[in-house]
Amino acid sequence: MTPLVLIPGMMCDWRLFAPQLEALGRRPVLLAAPTKHDTMEGLAAAILAFAPPRFALAGLSMGGIVAMEMLHQAPERIERLALLDTNPRAEAPEVQARRIPQIEKAMSGRLRAVLRDEMKPNYLANGPDRQRILDLCMEMAIVLGPEVFARQSRALAGRHDRQAALAAYRGPALVLMGVEDRLCPRDRHELMHSLMPQSRFVVVEDAGHLPTLEQPDAVTRELLAWLEQPAT
Repeated sequence: MTPLVLIPGMMCDWRLFAPQLEALGRRPVLLAAPTKHDTMEGLAAAILAFAPPRFALAGLSMGGIVAMEMLHQAPERIERLALLDTNPRAEAPEVQARRIPQIEKAMSGRLRAVLRDEMKPNYLANGPDRQRILDLCMEMAIVLGPEVFARQSRALAGRHDRQAALAAYRGPALVLMGVEDRLCPRDRHELMHSLMPQSRFVVVEDAGHLPTLEQPDAVTRELLAWLEQPAT
C-alpha cells in the first residue's frame, strides 16, 4: 500500500485533515507540517528527507505549494499528486507587499489580530459550522505561533512558479477546490488541470478555502478515489 504524505496549509496542523484521516484505515500516513524553514525550497527538501522513497502526495493551500516544490525537486518519488485549494504561480507583488506588515504585527504580539482581521474572514463559505471551523483554525494558528507565521509568510512570498513541474507530471492527479474559495479562485485550479490533463478536476459545493473541514465527506470520497486510481 503506497504511503500518503499530507501537507496542511498555512498555520494549520494535522487537524485540517482529521476527517480524512479517520477514513484512511491502515494506509501509512505521514503528516508533514511545513514549519521549520523560511524558503519553499527548504520546506520541500526537509519533507523529502524523511518521506518514504515513493509516495502519494496531497497538500492544501500552502501545503499544495510545498507539494509542487517537492514535485519540482523529486518528481520520480511522487506516485500520485492531489492539489487542493492552491496556486501554482509565484506570489503576486501586491500580496508580497502585505506580508511584511503582517509579519511585523504577528511578531509584536498581534498574531491573533492579523488572523482574525486579515486572513480568516476569507477562508470559509457561509454554513452552520463556520464559527466552529474558524475557532479551530485560530486554535491551530495560535499553537504554532508567530515565528512559524513569519517563516511561512517569507516562504510563500519567495516561492517560484511551478507550472513546468505540473506540465511534466504524468501520474494520477486530483485538482480539488471549494466553489467559494476566494484565496485561490477557480482560474488557478483550471490552470493546474490544463497542465495535468490526466487529472480529475473537482469543485466542492458549499465550501470555501478549507473543504476538508467544510465538506469533509465529499473531500474524503475524492481522495479515496484518487488513492485507488491505477498508477501509470
